[in-house]
Amino acid sequence: MTIRSVVIGSGHYLPEKCLTNADMTRLVDTSDEWIVERTGIRQRHLAAEGETTSMLATKAAIAALEDAGIDPQTIDLIVLATATPDYTFPSTATQVQAALGITGGAAFDLQAVCSGFVYAVATADNFIKAGSAKRALVIGAETFSRILDWTDRTTCVLFGDGAGAIVLEAREGEGANADRGILCTHLRSDGRYRDKLFVDGGPSTSMTTGHLRMEGKEVFRHAVANMAETVEESFRLSGISPQEIKWFVPHQANRRIIDATAKKLNIDPSRVVITVDLHGNTSAASIPLALSVARRDGRIETGDLVLIEAMGGGFTWGSALMRW
Repeated sequence: MTIRSVVIGSGHYLPEKCLTNADMTRLVDTSDEWIVERTGIRQRHLAAEGETTSMLATKAAIAALEDAGIDPQTIDLIVLATATPDYTFPSTATQVQAALGITGGAAFDLQAVCSGFVYAVATADNFIKAGSAKRALVIGAETFSRILDWTDRTTCVLFGDGAGAIVLEAREGEGANADRGILCTHLRSDGRYRDKLFVDGGPSTSMTTGHLRMEGKEVFRHAVANMAETVEESFRLSGISPQEIKWFVPHQANRRIIDATAKKLNIDPSRVVITVDLHGNTSAASIPLALSVARRDGRIETGDLVLIEAMGGGFTWGSALMRW
C-alpha cells in the first residue's frame, strides 16, 4: 500500500473591494482594451485598509475546513505560501493557526512567489508521505496590492489580492495513477533571472518593503517554456497523457501565457480553468482560488485528474498531478 495525500476540502476568499479596468483608467494611463488584449484581466479584488494576508488566509482556510467537514483541531500541519506576509516574523501561518484555535502541530510560511502554492502542495505531500502529518492545511494567500507601484501602468493593472486553501488527508492507495490524491510533483528554480521579476526592497537590502518590478516580455518567454518542461516531465514519469487530464488549472497570471502553455502541452482549451479575468494575478493564491471556484461550480468532481502548474519570480516553477 502507498500513502497518498488526498484533497478532502477546498475554499477561497476574495476581498470585497473590486477594481475594474474602468477604475484603473482613472489611476494610470491605460484602457480596458489594452489590459484585456494583453492580459485577459477585466477586474481584480483589493484588500481593505487593515485587512491582512493572514485575515484572507484564515477565511479561505475556514471555507476549506467547512467543505471538508472536519474539526480544525485535527489539522497537524499548515503550510502557507505567500510573498506578502503580515510581518517579517512571526510567520503568517502561525497567525492563521492561532485564528483557527489550533494549538498543536506545525505551521510555517513558504516563499516561492507565484509558484508558492505548488511548492506548498509538494511540501505538505512529502510530510504526509513521510508519516509526519495526517492532515494538512495548504494555503496560498496574497495582498500584492501592498507592494505595487501604483504609478507603473505595466504592473499595477496585473495583480490582485485573495486567498485559497485545500485540506490534504493521508489515505492508503494502491500506488497507481487511479489512486485519489497527489500523484507526483516536480519543482524547479533558477536564480540567475532575479532581475526579470522581483521586489526592489527587503529587510537585508533596503530595510523597506519595496515595489514589484518586472520585465514582462522576458517573463512571458520563460514562463511558457519552463512550465511546459516540468509538466512534460510529469507526463513522462507518470505515464499519463495530456488527453487524460480532466482539468488544467494553471497559475492565473496572463491569459496569453495560459493559452500558449495549454497549446504547447496539447491540452484541450475546454479543459482549462480560467479565473484571471475576474481575479487578476493573485500570485500564490491564484491556483487554490481557481481550484475552489471550479470545485464550487461543479466542474471539478471526485476522481477527476487535475494538473496544476506555475512560474514565479526567482525564477521558480513547478507542477503537480492529482486525482481529486
